[in-house]
Amino acid sequence: MKKFNEFKNLISSLEGDADKFYTKGNSTAGTRVRQGMQELKTLAQDIRLEIQELKNKEKAVAAKGKK
Repeated sequence: MKKFNEFKNLISSLEGDADKFYTKGNSTAGTRVRQGMQELKTLAQDIRLEIQELKNKEKAVAAKGKK
């Protein structure tokens, strides 16, 4: 859940720069948004892997319990 909260905080932190880029045409803000989006992509992949790992552990425990 820690990484998911990190993800939400990162999105919130990019909102101001996104507004500056889209409404005022500030190219430096656009660069910051692009960098943040790359971080989001990496973080999203980490979250996906973490969820899959937890699901696999639960399946393994359930399978052992059935034996």
